[in-house]
Amino acid sequence: MAGTGITPMIQALHAILGEGPEEQKSETDEVILLYGSRNKNDILGGDMLEKWASCHEGKFKHIDVLSHEPKDSDYTGERGFIDEEKIQKYFPPASLGDDVIIFVCGPPIMYDFLCGPRNEKEVSGILGKLGYTSSQVFKF
Repeated sequence: MAGTGITPMIQALHAILGEGPEEQKSETDEVILLYGSRNKNDILGGDMLEKWASCHEGKFKHIDVLSHEPKDSDYTGERGFIDEEKIQKYFPPASLGDDVIIFVCGPPIMYDFLCGPRNEKEVSGILGKLGYTSSQVFKF
């Protein structure tokens, strides 16, 4: 996810982490959010995401990936783009089947790179290369 794609993810996280109405609570075991931004000042909702990660340790992990953070910054997290290496590092493998669900949300170029155009059900890009299927990847 990148850019302002965080908005629909915040809504999903409310339900998954039990922040919503009881009838909407999720039985999801673990959520990993790879959140792409240009620099640390562009991270929308960063404080809230950090708080959720702290309150839901073991269930929710939030990883920022910054593409244009100055090299002399005190930022110690992931740099660059959400790429094959980071997906393999943080996400469970596609071989786990329907227990793995990936939501992709962001600008069109990100869809093209990660999973193929938003209006196409077929999964291509990096996620397709890694074996994720259309039953595992949802394009918002």
